[in-house]
Amino acid sequence: MSNQASTLAAPAEGTPAISKLGLSLLVIATAQLMLVLDDTIANIALPSIQRELGVSAATLPWIVNAYVLAFGSLLLFGGRVGDLYGRRRVFQVGLGVFTLASLLGGMGVNAGMLIASRGLQGLGAALVAPNALALITTTFPVGAPRNRAMAVYGAMSALGITIGVLLGGVLVGLLSWRWVFFINAPIGLAVLVGTRALVEGQRNRGRLDAVDALSGTGAMFALAYGITRGGEHGWGEALTVGAFVAALLLGSLFVALQARREHPMLPLALFRDRNRSGAYATMLFVGAGLMGTFYLLTLYLQEVLRFSPVRTGLSSLPFSAGIVLGAGISSKLVERLAPRAVAGPGLVVGAAGMFRLSMLSVDSSYATHVLPAVFLTSLGLGLSAVAMTLTAVHGVSEERAGVASAVVNMAQQLGAALGLAVFTTISLTAAETRLPGAAKTLHEGLSAHDPDVLARAGAALSHGYTTAFLSGAALLLLAAVVVLAAVTSRHQNASAP
Repeated sequence: MSNQASTLAAPAEGTPAISKLGLSLLVIATAQLMLVLDDTIANIALPSIQRELGVSAATLPWIVNAYVLAFGSLLLFGGRVGDLYGRRRVFQVGLGVFTLASLLGGMGVNAGMLIASRGLQGLGAALVAPNALALITTTFPVGAPRNRAMAVYGAMSALGITIGVLLGGVLVGLLSWRWVFFINAPIGLAVLVGTRALVEGQRNRGRLDAVDALSGTGAMFALAYGITRGGEHGWGEALTVGAFVAALLLGSLFVALQARREHPMLPLALFRDRNRSGAYATMLFVGAGLMGTFYLLTLYLQEVLRFSPVRTGLSSLPFSAGIVLGAGISSKLVERLAPRAVAGPGLVVGAAGMFRLSMLSVDSSYATHVLPAVFLTSLGLGLSAVAMTLTAVHGVSEERAGVASAVVNMAQQLGAALGLAVFTTISLTAAETRLPGAAKTLHEGLSAHDPDVLARAGAALSHGYTTAFLSGAALLLLAAVVVLAAVTSRHQNASAP
């Protein structure tokens, strides 16, 4: 048996006792829930924020975009800082920043203050997310304990998306929009107290080079901005193209610098392992399928089936249930099967669910049509996400766990932004072919209580959503091909003897 396997099998110095592992997992999972919840909870509050603060229609999306762009572009920075200065310490700093920013957002008196606080939230999230995943790899032994922890971590990602919609509707309806931010304060403080149970782990050698950090972060910001703007203003629009060109130039500079560094911010050796590179690519597809499906589903339920925001949140719970079940099953299967034998079929199952969603119509039944299709889609995504996340961080030295985890988070976050932009573009384009200005016509029909107008607008919007779902099914099948071609390792997540 190799020395590495023996090391993995033996408890590392400072590894917490079994009783502390449960508390460690609770802390990490709650932090992840809070971060993902903030991806969606503010969406429900936007109309109320616009009315109270007098935010213009052009400025309003930046209350969401500021968080997404800061979060996505700073993930690599957060992972590297954790490797250098201690993952638990950076995790704690990130939680503090996120909690403070949430309080500032709740006290926002104008759009500028609110957008700035959301950007600060994104910074805090970028410090927490990669180090939360890295803390799983350094705290939980390889095999069943780590697989179970990763399943819980993945389940929290799905629950956060759904609970964000549900909780946002309840808080805005019963209290005010400010509470979608204030709610983070008690959760963040409780998690901060619990971080004493976490293990600090080994730190990396080297230092944080300013040019590397600026070029890497700038490339990620430009790419995320280009994707976000492309979905809103068109892919050929000047600023969109400019953002992609800037991302290419900065990214090229960053890669060239990393190839020359003795202690790079992003070790390019991570990508030489075809299994890890395949897992990163697959997580991009999973992120796109997860966010794109959920976003269009909430629109379909509210605009076509006319569900209220709270009912929409409740109706989305099967989406989380599927992810939770899929993650739990995957954590068991990867102990006995090769990762691609779990993720490949999982993606095919997800594609089947999205294909079923592509058959929705204006009079589809939620119980017999929507619910089974949503559950099948999320079940498949849950199966594949855990297997690929474990593959991406498997075999990485402890000193590089933060960066390897950051790339997993980046792939999923960029995938989510890309899925949201592409799915929305496809949906709007398809709806416009049936009825120009379909969304506007729907709102006019609701105001006038005109059933004929509502029927035409609903049919056009439904056609748009189903076209996007069909494209999503093809996307997940492509991801399955990537898994089967690139991820060839066998039983790498099983416990070491």
